[in-house]
Amino acid sequence: MTELAPSTRSRVLAALRDQRVETASWAFGNSGTRFKVFAQEGVPRDPFEKISDAATVHRFTGVAPTVALHIPWDKVDDYAALAAFAKERGVGLGAINSNVFQDDDYKLGSVTNPDARIRAKALAHLVECVDIMDATGSRDLKLWFSDGTNYPGQDSIRNRQDRLSEALAAVYDRLGDDQRMLLEYKFFEPAFYVTDVPDWGTAYAHCLTLGDKAQVVIDTGHHAPGTNIEFIVAILLRAGKLGGFDFNSRFYADDDLMVGAADPFQLFRIMCEIVSADVLKPEAGIAFMLDQCHNLEPKIQAVIRSVMNVQEATAKALLVDADALAAAQQNGDVLEANDVLMDAYHTDVRPLLRDLRADLGLDSDPVGAYKRSGYYETVKAERVGGNAAGWGA
Repeated sequence: MTELAPSTRSRVLAALRDQRVETASWAFGNSGTRFKVFAQEGVPRDPFEKISDAATVHRFTGVAPTVALHIPWDKVDDYAALAAFAKERGVGLGAINSNVFQDDDYKLGSVTNPDARIRAKALAHLVECVDIMDATGSRDLKLWFSDGTNYPGQDSIRNRQDRLSEALAAVYDRLGDDQRMLLEYKFFEPAFYVTDVPDWGTAYAHCLTLGDKAQVVIDTGHHAPGTNIEFIVAILLRAGKLGGFDFNSRFYADDDLMVGAADPFQLFRIMCEIVSADVLKPEAGIAFMLDQCHNLEPKIQAVIRSVMNVQEATAKALLVDADALAAAQQNGDVLEANDVLMDAYHTDVRPLLRDLRADLGLDSDPVGAYKRSGYYETVKAERVGGNAAGWGA
């Protein structure tokens, strides 16, 4: 790595030390594709074991202190006890994710379903999730809807938007003063003709109507090929409506691979927008979360790798010479401006991150330290029998 000026080095390390990446409980359970879920040894069988795995990721990375829950996958009788269990292991409970897409009743939609009874059932679940937030101390309710239609004429597009708006308003009114609603969007799947929340513009329009406690969340795998995601990031930041990310990586559709695996340069460009807007710190309110489906790779090791990939992209974004970039842009020097970005992107930041981990009292090699810890061998021996909790399990 090129020798950094002491002031630059200090600034970058301070920013990286404060960075937070939230992991997802479902990333630790058995998961797969619509074709097959490949069972693995040692996967958690309940929410408590998922939290233990998430705590292990934090123990070796130092920047993943919260874990998102998914209801009903992570349903328990006592959420206060679950929060206490997490605290004992050095982590906290993060976003609560609702599920209105796996019940047979939701075949034609949940909150946009033509049947008022089914809409009421879906709304009750969303309100229940806010109740859970009250018990866990969670700030964010994350909403993703599979609602949509497969064929022209199947239902009224406009009426479905009215139903969606009504449901979102009811949930918004239930939120506490310090709670937020994060509305996610997805280009397609499982609805193929019209998805009721297909893009950032639709999510933004609903959030704008609702108020300050409604924000848009960007899942990096939920876009049409060629979509400029960093443009969306910039627009939502400018409007004060970017609430968070679901980080993952895609080659074709919603692949849910390790973040940065398919296009690390895209991840860097996204983080450049975050850094330039000065919203990297937790108090800025942007939730940086992982949303991944590890159907082949070892679960905990893959999550650790993803956290490290986010750190690397962030470190490179922090190394962009903002003054030189602004000067080149002002002068209309196209190639110089691009060179400033590329110089930062091509910098090997791994030595810097090793120094960061040393400062945090961590092993410089999180994956290697995890492998040497014996944690996997322990849980593989202990977690025998029972049903693994996760997507498709």
